[in-house]
Amino acid sequence: MRLLPTLTRIPLPCSLRGICFAVCGLLCVLSVNTVQAEVSSVEKSEKLFNTKVKQFISKYCLDCHTGQGSEAGLALEKFTTRTSILEKREEWEKIVQRIQIQSMPPKDAGELPTDQEREDVLAWFDDALYGVDCSGDINPGRVTIRRLNRNEYNNTIRDLVGVDFSPAENFPSDDVGYGFDNIGDVLSLPPLLMEKYLDAAEQISEKAIFANTPDSYPWNKISDKQFKKEGAVTVRKSGAGFHSRGTLKAPVNLKQDGEYEIRIIACSTPAGDEAAKMEVKLDGKPLKTFEVAADRNSPEKYMPPKAIKLPKGKHELEISFLNDFYDPDGPANKRDRNLYVNEVAVRGPMGKLPDNVPASHHQIITCTPENGRSERYCAERIFKPFMEKAFRRPVSRNEMKPIVELVNATVESGRTFEQGVQVGIQAVLVSPHFLFRIEGLQDSEDESYSIENVAQYELASRLSYFLWSTMPDERLFSLAGQGRLDDPRTLRMEIKRMLADPKSKAFVENFAGQWLNLRNLDELNPDPRKFRGFNSQLKADMRQETEEFFAYIMREDRSVVEFINADYTFMNENLAKFYGNDKVKGEKFQKVSLDKSRRAGLITQASILTLTSNPGRTSPVKRGKWIMENILGTPPPTPPPNVPELEEATEGKKNMSLREQLALHRKIPGCASCHDQMDPLGLGFENFDAVGRWRTKEGKHKIDASGKLPDGQTFESPVELIGILEQQKDGFCRSLTEKMLTYAIGRGTEYYDKCAIDAITANFTAKGYRFSELVTEIVLSDPFLKREKGSRK
Repeated sequence: MRLLPTLTRIPLPCSLRGICFAVCGLLCVLSVNTVQAEVSSVEKSEKLFNTKVKQFISKYCLDCHTGQGSEAGLALEKFTTRTSILEKREEWEKIVQRIQIQSMPPKDAGELPTDQEREDVLAWFDDALYGVDCSGDINPGRVTIRRLNRNEYNNTIRDLVGVDFSPAENFPSDDVGYGFDNIGDVLSLPPLLMEKYLDAAEQISEKAIFANTPDSYPWNKISDKQFKKEGAVTVRKSGAGFHSRGTLKAPVNLKQDGEYEIRIIACSTPAGDEAAKMEVKLDGKPLKTFEVAADRNSPEKYMPPKAIKLPKGKHELEISFLNDFYDPDGPANKRDRNLYVNEVAVRGPMGKLPDNVPASHHQIITCTPENGRSERYCAERIFKPFMEKAFRRPVSRNEMKPIVELVNATVESGRTFEQGVQVGIQAVLVSPHFLFRIEGLQDSEDESYSIENVAQYELASRLSYFLWSTMPDERLFSLAGQGRLDDPRTLRMEIKRMLADPKSKAFVENFAGQWLNLRNLDELNPDPRKFRGFNSQLKADMRQETEEFFAYIMREDRSVVEFINADYTFMNENLAKFYGNDKVKGEKFQKVSLDKSRRAGLITQASILTLTSNPGRTSPVKRGKWIMENILGTPPPTPPPNVPELEEATEGKKNMSLREQLALHRKIPGCASCHDQMDPLGLGFENFDAVGRWRTKEGKHKIDASGKLPDGQTFESPVELIGILEQQKDGFCRSLTEKMLTYAIGRGTEYYDKCAIDAITANFTAKGYRFSELVTEIVLSDPFLKREKGSRK
């Protein structure tokens, strides 16, 4: 995105004729209006390049950046025209960033550019690299085909199949681009993930559909406490032992008419010439007499040959030992013939759905091949709605045909219809049309460049994955089918509905979790010797505080400025005790007013303070960097190479306070330009230790949380600094707009998105900074509603 911001920022002090050069990505040199007035056409830009920029590069850059042995492998002599620079836009963005913070050319390079030379060159680059005419047609960009990430996959399976488990937990981690894991360009499909998809599809289909095979029915074991005995029978937890002739009676209570199977696991001790004989009766009628030859170390299963038709109600199963035998003169191990029954179980009714069939089975299996209906007919009835939900758009008969054929072939191979549906579901769940969000399927073969509206069903998916991280619901599908979804009034109503829906919890977890870096908390483990009260539960509560806070602003449609200055937060008893508040009771999180002299907004929440600290101490640098990135929207550039860490730079001076150590660190060449901006911001929150608790001392050093910002503003406490940051709310809102737009469209913002970002920011801030207005303006923007088609000539 644009490196030269149009909104007010906190500038760095600078001696160059009073002009404040913004360090770490900030440069307040000229307003956009001034730049546009000076550079009004490509021709004039070419002229300025030849007269000033080309001369600047030749004079200050080529000594180090020419030929194969150029510094950092960066050869600049080939850039002789404006066009050649624009062809390497990303490369020059990094170069310009270095010019901005005055690390190029380096201060030890000899002759350095004058103030005016820097001004002119940076103004030219600002216009050439980032200038866009917002009065005409604006490029809305195009999104790479996007694979569902792990969260989206789990949520989509939940809503599509009705099986609430997380099959993607074992998938490889998703790559992150531009701060988010839903960026199309980085969501690749490695072979290992494809294998995981196949395994997951099998698991999902088996959990969702009852296969209706004999093995699908569970055996219901009859408890030994229900047994009744006659004769020489001993009943224990391990089963029943027949030491002479006797009978074991077991009640069988059936809830449905149908065919049932009986299984008896039995064994015997041998004696004489016969095996032990076990007679089985049901309701007084003989079923079968078995010869039980299995010994006690290897009991076997004994079952009647066929399923038995039985009415529902109470029945009685009888098991009798018929041929007791004892030979006192026989061998020691063949002297006494006894029968042992280890287990009695019944299953069924076979061919009928049991009571515990998952609800997903009934939702999917809406047709069964009976009463003249064929497998093919029912497969079509089942898979048309299923595939339309899975593919998130209408499907044709030709698309359905392979799935229907697969179901039919499975049945013809001897498996049940339900097993055929399972196989069909597996095929759908590994289809690219399910795993990827594909737009523009209906495009003609005409590859001429144009800008067009996103199709209705594609827009439904953009909305649902933006706010819910899952597939569209019936309402969105219906509106898309009616062609009404792109109506601004309809979109406004749907956004309010979707933000109020419980599914919007996914937006809190996935957008806020990545924007605020909350996911990194899982990987942090503060030093247990220094922070003894810190544990995994407290860490989870810290994260939930911030999520509850974000969700409250979202659902109550509060001003987004409250992310900076809110005088409330959310706590449960455990977290409140950590903060020193003994008034909150119970595990449930509740809204709590803050001590206005100490805490306000996101920055003073324990989650943020912990993830911007080191394991053993605070890190003003990390905290300052986090504020620059997430509050001011002005991330610092990557540190120069070979700069020592703070501990290395201050070795032998450990008795210094952290403030003193940082001051020493800033004296290192290449460090001051960034640390002059970051350090005061981070040091302003030194009253909070590395896990976010309030403190007034660090060891023997008294905490000094005062500071002076590069623009001369001073503060004495964290809350005073927050008040200064609040003054930068327009910069914060623009930064939040850019991040949320990136998350919404699944790609990084480009220079041509400046017009949309400007409009979104201006429109929602004019409406009271309301959260819903920010979301609405993003949805109504060209990058969300339109797409680029074909190739530019």
